[in-house]
Amino acid sequence: MNPFIQSKLPTIGTTIFTVMTSLAAEYRSVNLGQGFPDFEMSEQLVELVNTAMKKGNNQYVHMNGLQLLRERISEKIHTLYNTSIDPDKEITITPGGTYAIYTALTTVLQPGDEVIVFEPAYDSYIPNIVINGAIPVLIPLIHPEYKIDWQLVRNKISPKTKMIMLNTPHNPTGSILSKEDIEQLRSIVNDTNIFILSDEVYEHLIFDGKQHESMLRYPDLLERSFICFSFGKTYHCTGWKLGYCIAPASLMKEFRKVHQFNCFSCNSPAQFALAEFLQQKEAYLQVGKLLQQKRDHFQGLMQQTKFKALPSYGSYFQLYDYSNISNEKENDFAVRLTKEYGVTVIPVSAFYQTETNNNVVRFCFAKKNTTLEEAVNKLITI
Repeated sequence: MNPFIQSKLPTIGTTIFTVMTSLAAEYRSVNLGQGFPDFEMSEQLVELVNTAMKKGNNQYVHMNGLQLLRERISEKIHTLYNTSIDPDKEITITPGGTYAIYTALTTVLQPGDEVIVFEPAYDSYIPNIVINGAIPVLIPLIHPEYKIDWQLVRNKISPKTKMIMLNTPHNPTGSILSKEDIEQLRSIVNDTNIFILSDEVYEHLIFDGKQHESMLRYPDLLERSFICFSFGKTYHCTGWKLGYCIAPASLMKEFRKVHQFNCFSCNSPAQFALAEFLQQKEAYLQVGKLLQQKRDHFQGLMQQTKFKALPSYGSYFQLYDYSNISNEKENDFAVRLTKEYGVTVIPVSAFYQTETNNNVVRFCFAKKNTTLEEAVNKLITI
């Protein structure tokens, strides 16, 4: 008799990013679906990794991450947010932002706990909750602005609410939290035992002079938060899978208990390189301008098509309404776009648990201008 696995994720299939990227490869389509740049990262940062390896920095670093890197992150946070973070007790380096999110959830959740999740939601959130025996409480963002209905949040709070998950700038919509959102959040969690998990992997990819409303700006929110970041999104090296989590010392102590028996230690040469590269503030301060130029270039090109742009204030992404083209369901339209027109996108319906169709798809504009132009030349023919 063969052993049988009772799935912990019985309703979960292969992620939409893998499905659409495989389809793009099969049809040799221009891939504006999965969120990764097709342009080169900093040559200097690459050289710094090579140098670290040649110097022999190839063995384990501390479980919590390279000390110098954590110190440089702490300095950066103080510069950006005027907040003091203890590099020894409140920062842990992780193999990517998604890992940090999973570990934070696993640290906090007990079976039966409820977690408020806003949809459309990045695809790892709900499986991470479910695998920990907790219950996702789904709240739709208000289309087409994709804003939070805070009264609905209040209505959904229960004695079982353990955590609220936030994502700003938001994937897939490109929306961001405002000061008003922060005030509403503060009002809701005040005098409660509710934790916050804030996914801020696109913290530097914010446009149009907007301010990134990080939990790091607000001491009363920070004291209950796990805040997750990504070097890959900041420095265009998504394949490095390096990020970090920030949390108060009491929370981080528990986070590290989970971390130490899962990853233990992250890529050493890259940590040495990043510690050195973080001293160049312009490298992360200017990245938003670069991506805004790409967003603006893509928007200009897309005016030649029948797609209608929805606002994007941050991230790698912009949503486009295709209701002037078709009434097909989003997944069907995205598949047909790949097969018949040679451009791959992500259906926003994939970021919902129940069937949703607003006739919008997600484009990734973090690409070479030539890639964007090739894609739009195909889309013009629709």
